[in-house]
Amino acid sequence: MSTNEAIIETRNLGKEFLRDEFHVVALEGVNLAVHKGEFVALMGPSGSGKSTLLHLIAAMDRPTTGEIRVLGHDLRELGERAIARWRNEHVGFVFQHFNLIPVLTALENVELPLKLTNLKKSERLEHAATALKLVGLGDRLHHFPRQLSGGQEQRVAIARAIVTDPELILADEPTGNLDAGSAQEILTVLSKLNRDYGKTVVMVTHDPHAAQQASRVHHLEKGQLVAVA
Repeated sequence: MSTNEAIIETRNLGKEFLRDEFHVVALEGVNLAVHKGEFVALMGPSGSGKSTLLHLIAAMDRPTTGEIRVLGHDLRELGERAIARWRNEHVGFVFQHFNLIPVLTALENVELPLKLTNLKKSERLEHAATALKLVGLGDRLHHFPRQLSGGQEQRVAIARAIVTDPELILADEPTGNLDAGSAQEILTVLSKLNRDYGKTVVMVTHDPHAAQQASRVHHLEKGQLVAVA
């Protein structure tokens, strides 16, 4: 359930890249507001700028023009160290390609973000186990990524994203590498985090079925926000 509090606000947001001496406009004039407790999907064809927008919201990249405020912070004013700390405490990011470390167990992979906190190791492992149980992997704590299915690997990645109890979950094509059954499991987990735990979720997807899980859908084309559903 959303509230009137906007936790993501962009005004005339733009992003350009320099590639082979050519300026590529990835985003142009994007005005977006996401309210606390919403589940928002960003849709659009490949190259439309949806992943670029998600990376700007996560402060994984910086805008070329315009304004962006997330969780009360003007991201343009934060230095690199402050951004890293802010992201670790407040944002959970789910990647399309899982990005798990193969030599670590599921529990150890999920524990990683907590190593930047002051928690004792026993507390870190307890939090990691709780996160894995929340995504339905309480019986896979000591399995390595190679011993898990793709859907299970992505659920480990979601557990890693939520282990610090962030207010905001950003997911970049989280079902892009999965079969239909595994994809539905991931969408169910994200919906549960939104509905039962009040997490604000912004998900990039090209899949209309995945977008149906969202309470609101934004469409991007050629770097511009063109419609809201």
